[in-house]
Amino acid sequence: MMLSQTTSYRNIVSLFSTMQTKKLHSTIKKQSHPERKISTYKPNIWKYDHLLTLTSEYSDEKYKAQAEKLKEKVSCTFSNTICPLDLLELIDSIDKLGLSCYFEVETKEALEKIIMSVKSSGYYSSSKEEDLYAIALCFRLLREHGHHASQDMLKDFFDGKGKLKVSDVKTLLELLEGSCLSVEGENVLDDTRLFTTKNLKSLLSKSDYTFTTKEYLRNRLSCPLAWRVKWYAVRTHISAQELECNGTNPMLLKLAKLNFNIIQATHQKDLKHVLRWWMNVSIVEDLSFTRDRIVESFFYAVGVASEPQHGSMRIWLTKVIELVLIIDDVYDIYGSLAQVQQFTRAIETWDPNEVEGLPECMQICFRSLHDTIEEISVEIQQQKGGLSALPYLKQVWVNFCKALLLEATWYHKGHIPTLEEYLNNGWISSSGPLLSFHVIFGVTNKITKETLHLYEDCREIIYHTSVVIRLCNDQGTSASELERGDVASSILCYMQQENVSEDVAREHIESIILDSWKKINYHFNTLSTSQQKLVKHVVNEARMTHVMYQFGDGFGVQDGETRDQVLFNLVNPIT
Repeated sequence: MMLSQTTSYRNIVSLFSTMQTKKLHSTIKKQSHPERKISTYKPNIWKYDHLLTLTSEYSDEKYKAQAEKLKEKVSCTFSNTICPLDLLELIDSIDKLGLSCYFEVETKEALEKIIMSVKSSGYYSSSKEEDLYAIALCFRLLREHGHHASQDMLKDFFDGKGKLKVSDVKTLLELLEGSCLSVEGENVLDDTRLFTTKNLKSLLSKSDYTFTTKEYLRNRLSCPLAWRVKWYAVRTHISAQELECNGTNPMLLKLAKLNFNIIQATHQKDLKHVLRWWMNVSIVEDLSFTRDRIVESFFYAVGVASEPQHGSMRIWLTKVIELVLIIDDVYDIYGSLAQVQQFTRAIETWDPNEVEGLPECMQICFRSLHDTIEEISVEIQQQKGGLSALPYLKQVWVNFCKALLLEATWYHKGHIPTLEEYLNNGWISSSGPLLSFHVIFGVTNKITKETLHLYEDCREIIYHTSVVIRLCNDQGTSASELERGDVASSILCYMQQENVSEDVAREHIESIILDSWKKINYHFNTLSTSQQKLVKHVVNEARMTHVMYQFGDGFGVQDGETRDQVLFNLVNPIT
């Protein structure tokens, strides 16, 4: 039932051509005479002893009781809110403030009322600015919450009669966000995305907005809400709603702050557990070529599943992500072709004896991987029962290492593949399928045949999520990879294939990312509600990749945006 290493799901390469750059020529020449690469990664910046001292008063049960009382008070707001727009904005605030789990029933009932109200009120033919905003907001929220919302809701916005003012930033933003929830073939939404993007960029260049407002708009343009991890935007939304002139329901804001601090306390507890494990393993001292990024790995795992009940999964996933980084560096930086071939055979046989004769650091890598995955499978069995996870976890690691081996072979032979050839392997080397299996095993209640069927049911989602991971990674790391002399990325592959510049190649890669998100949206909507609750964590892998690589290499470079996000979300509480 495992995903095949050579499976080709889609021919996603389109043709187009322009001038070849000098950078491409020099890179091809470098790759045709491979030498041992040099690691350019900086040492770890985090003081683990300090992080182990983190404490939070919000782990006390009394704060959870306070949150429940506030929840009851806020719940009454739903019944006291009659205006459809006010209800929409209440739901939107609850979502953005990270409180959806408190009000699932109320939100569902409110959206059903809104659907009926909007249809009967004639909003679809309205030209009022407030009504246009309400329709755009309604469309986005319905799609986000799994309700049917036809693109026809938005078709009258652009009828040439000037209904929508191009200066109406609030409505333009909602339309942009709604258009990013599209699926293939929704031409109205494609046109909406192009129209709103063009006009928001125009407003940015001409307006006298404050620096903060401009940065907010740029961030929304570069990475819409649908591609963001909701939990890592909560604190920003809390700050923004505090500053709004009309203000947000004060009880709602109080609950949001309290809930953030309570969940952060849980995350800090998990982080300390992982740090103790990492310090006990103590392998990085023997692996000078690789990345010590356990804090960033945990940051990624929290983004995949932030809910308090998924602590074990976060811990398992953090270990797996750190091991992915280490093994990736073995293939990319340290090992010769013969050495990584032998290393791959050891992974296939799962036999420590197979690494004898390899450099000591590669033996350490194998033993760490072997022992950690064995331990994780035992813990999964103890906590969840059912089938043993070990055979399946071993197989996804085999697939991953085989994909890395193929990339290493390309590098050592000086071969630059076509983009199609690259992606047929690259979606697996992205680690997306590997992470997805650990995620599904981590969030499900019991490992059964149904668990394995779920993996099959969301096969397309895993594939397209992995493509997003691969391409976002390439977009953020291509410069540093060229410096190290790594295997060709998707950008370089397309540059050579179509004889185009780097800018054109990047634009093409961005179009593939957009198309992949459309496919994710489509296949996610075909799942049952119960399946969606599990598979949303797989989709969060793609969202976390946007977080990690939006401003460059979030794993390779610690002392930039990633450090700020870790401090903002995992270390410092809201006061």
